[in-house]
Amino acid sequence: MLQLDPLALEPRMPQSTKTTIIAIGGAEDKVHGREILHTFFTRAGATDACIGIVPCASREPAAIGDRYRLIFEDMGAKSIQTFDIRERSQADDPLWQDYLEECTGVFMTGGDQLRLCSLLADTTLIEKLRLKVKLGQLVLAGTSAGAAVMGHHMIAGGGSGESPNRSLVDLTTGLGMIPQAIVDQHFHNRNRVARLIGALAYHPDRLGVGIDEDTCAIFDGDGLLEVLGKGAVTIIDPGQLSYTNAAEIGTSDPLSLFDLRVHLLTHGDRYDTNDRCVVRPDRRMSA
Repeated sequence: MLQLDPLALEPRMPQSTKTTIIAIGGAEDKVHGREILHTFFTRAGATDACIGIVPCASREPAAIGDRYRLIFEDMGAKSIQTFDIRERSQADDPLWQDYLEECTGVFMTGGDQLRLCSLLADTTLIEKLRLKVKLGQLVLAGTSAGAAVMGHHMIAGGGSGESPNRSLVDLTTGLGMIPQAIVDQHFHNRNRVARLIGALAYHPDRLGVGIDEDTCAIFDGDGLLEVLGKGAVTIIDPGQLSYTNAAEIGTSDPLSLFDLRVHLLTHGDRYDTNDRCVVRPDRRMSA
């Protein structure tokens, strides 16, 4: 049995982002209260917001781009531009670089995270976007596939509803906006707990963040994660993992993992991603 050195599994956390990143689990309310979308809009500057919509994950980018454009127009954004990029070469067009300079918020839509990364990863546009995020010059949000790409390691696909095993999850490289996390979306709605655990078995230095539909995890620059929405955000922390059989088993054999920490956070709850602990709400003692 493979015994892991606990010191080797201590979190190796890169410098946290200095601005706001909003990872949305998908199926956010677009009709009624629009709480999550309005939070993005407000943080991007409200009526002074210059918003860029990135619909590249969708196979119908024009339609989904128009849908979000109408939403943000209705909220009163100052200007909106859709980055309708359908070939990798387009991501290096100076037109998009110029508009990104003016953006106070960028919103990445849902669809296929592999498609999004194949079009944008390692392009001039993404490198510039990553820098602006790091410098705190804009608010970045992504829903569904747009949330899945946030980590350095990205869940590209996989199954659900089974015991954690190697075949349940397909991993590749994401856009690295939140490099310390592996993000999964539509989490409890599609029973994806096992595949996130499977991903963490092979990357125990990362933090697992599973986000339910109509729910988001807001990553602020001081390392705090705050939950907003109707569902839950599941935090799976393998930082104290003491044993796994991951190196010894076959592709479809069940995984063993000892000493995982799991937190379920709901609306208003906060988590410190630097210290890997829940920020407990203040409670007054009754007389």
